[in-house]
Amino acid sequence: MNKPKEERSAISPRRGENYPEWYQQVIKAADLAEVSPVRGCMVIKPWGYAIWENIQAVLDRMFKETGHVNAYFPLLIPKSFLEKEAEHVEGFAKECAVVTHHRLEAGPDGKGLVPAGELEEPLIIRPTSETIIGASYAKWVQSYRDLPILVNQWANVMRWEMRTRMFLRTAEFLWQEGHTVHATAKEAMEETLKMLDVYSTFANDYMAMPVIKGEKTPGERFPGAVNTYTIEAMMQDRKALQAGTSHFLGQNFAKASEIKFLSAEGKEEIAWTTSWGVSTRLIGGLIMTHSDDDGLVLPPRLAPKHVVINPIFRNDDERKTVMEYCERLRRDLSELHFGEDRLGTTRLQVWLDDRDLRGGDKTWQHIKKGIPVRLEIGPRDIQNDSVFMGRRDLTPRDKKSVERGELLSTIVSTLNEIQDNLHHRALETRKANTKTIDTWNDFEEFFGKGGDEESTQGGFALSHWSADPADAAAIDAKLKPLKVTARCVPLDPVALGATDSGKCIFTGKPSKQRVIFAKAY
Repeated sequence: MNKPKEERSAISPRRGENYPEWYQQVIKAADLAEVSPVRGCMVIKPWGYAIWENIQAVLDRMFKETGHVNAYFPLLIPKSFLEKEAEHVEGFAKECAVVTHHRLEAGPDGKGLVPAGELEEPLIIRPTSETIIGASYAKWVQSYRDLPILVNQWANVMRWEMRTRMFLRTAEFLWQEGHTVHATAKEAMEETLKMLDVYSTFANDYMAMPVIKGEKTPGERFPGAVNTYTIEAMMQDRKALQAGTSHFLGQNFAKASEIKFLSAEGKEEIAWTTSWGVSTRLIGGLIMTHSDDDGLVLPPRLAPKHVVINPIFRNDDERKTVMEYCERLRRDLSELHFGEDRLGTTRLQVWLDDRDLRGGDKTWQHIKKGIPVRLEIGPRDIQNDSVFMGRRDLTPRDKKSVERGELLSTIVSTLNEIQDNLHHRALETRKANTKTIDTWNDFEEFFGKGGDEESTQGGFALSHWSADPADAAAIDAKLKPLKVTARCVPLDPVALGATDSGKCIFTGKPSKQRVIFAKAY
């Protein structure tokens, strides 16, 4: 008996064959980014940067809706600034890129260039900006009347990474970092959780990526923070992605930077601060949450183009007729509005692909780029006043003829349906791969005793955990061989069915709540 012929896919290897290589090939096929001449850095190409611009646009509006304004602070930070907060400098010291000279000059015998003009104090290319921004805030804040300060910065940062992967972990990356100052701990904590909610809303409603809000365990906190809160998402290989963090910094950085103010009672007080950020890592999250063996799959709310029109013709006469029809359709579609919320009254982004390429080649490029809706139009379609439509949330073969009038009346609802389908699929993947585990033996079996870093074994384990700091080292020693970490203590354990008390699977001590454990990026 003959075996059924295996259907070909555009991406090789497939997800189930070699997930890390599949990820790299999706980036290449979608033309998102490429490796740069600088080790660990990447070139973000126009299609990838257009996605980042859409992410920026939505988040920027959300930040401003919550009272924040944008500013910009220096790229270079004096080494002494980082040294002011001991835990912070210890956390970032090994990742810092250091500038020690201020010019280049000709080398011996006029050959090459060598650094010259040694700086009195080395400068650090910002790994994050708490310390340099704190220096400004110390000048800006004098009285309680100057508070709160609610500022965001869109910038690039640099952290030397030993093992890089495009979008997920690179030496230089783009991000936003919010830095706020408050008169009381209560106000600062409210800000911290408010921004966590902003990130969660964005991930769910725009990225179609379900996330779990939680608090990091002490060993996973941001260096120098009192509390770190996170949104954690599950990728298709069942690993966790930390997609955004919000930090309650207490008074640690305010003390180091001397951010003080006179209270209404005339008493000098130390301020309370927060910081929060997301980065181009979100694009990596989009890829790994939704994409398939044919390439990138984009949620419509973040897609640079919502619809692509592919004209099909065989000669110049057909070309004229087809192109006129396609251009009229492009104009009519472009008048429609999609996403009338934080995207504003965004008109449908439509691409009429009139490049001199074979129709089939263009179609596969559109598929690999993740464009939500594809329209193919030839002479026969025009005779029927219809188009041939394909959706990126379906297989390439799932195409159908749609009358032009029906297309115009349903395209927005179709895009919303694609958005919802992607979120539903991702949520079902997470539910299917989240398990309540109550013994160490079951935990080891769930993640695989070998601890293969690229293994897709496991998922999210909900297990009891001892919050006693005295047990941290012993717990880490048991987790390390499995390449597993504590991702977060869920803020809404009811939604995950994780409210029961029990015993820590590592120590046997009483535990009030379950923690999410996973392999992670």
